[in-house]
Amino acid sequence: MPIYEYACRSCTDKFEKLQEIKSMNHAPPCPQCGSESDRQLSVFSSLISDFAREIPAVPTPSQGGGCCG
Repeated sequence: MPIYEYACRSCTDKFEKLQEIKSMNHAPPCPQCGSESDRQLSVFSSLISDFAREIPAVPTPSQGGGCCG
């Protein structure tokens, strides 16, 4: 499950919430004041992509068997 970032409309507190993807448009109430919140643009996916590019591909050892092993 991804972590989404939200900002409170009233007190401007920012918080994160672990939510299912199907619930991403259902903003939870602010944990500080209970007011409505808006989901912010998440940047974690670009960080993961940049990190993945820096890791060289490591071949996995063959377990044998199969047509090509």
